[in-house]
Amino acid sequence: MKVAPISILLLLLCLLLTSCASKPRRHPGIKNAPYSIAGIRYVPYSVAEAQNLEEVGVASWYGPDGWFSGSGTTANGEQINARSISAAHKLLPLPCLIEVTNLRNGRRAKVRVNDRGPFIDNRMLDVSSRASEILGFKPDGLTDVRIRVLRVGD
Repeated sequence: MKVAPISILLLLLCLLLTSCASKPRRHPGIKNAPYSIAGIRYVPYSVAEAQNLEEVGVASWYGPDGWFSGSGTTANGEQINARSISAAHKLLPLPCLIEVTNLRNGRRAKVRVNDRGPFIDNRMLDVSSRASEILGFKPDGLTDVRIRVLRVGD
């Protein structure tokens, strides 16, 4: 049996197109592995647990201005930048986008969580200097906040 050259070309074209088709991605780059700090083991929320999660707690901010900037990397591997609108949380998958509401003044901000912490008792969130300005609590250092997960991953 003789196969026509056009049939071979069509078969090769189909194979090429099939191999180029996009495949569903499962949250690429999400950092979600358990870790330990000062002998305490933390197990981050699963992506499913984090979706639409809401929490209330105390937030602080990275300070003083520029203290962290350029001095290393976040748990997500990004350059630390106090002027970005970012935050640290002990258990949220990295990265994720959250809405932070300052419960003392009602101000809100969308903040990208890209780091772990704060590792101080009774604190839930540590925001960048810039985020604390937007939320209106920089002079106070601490405030009560509500966070709501908007999106997990970039």
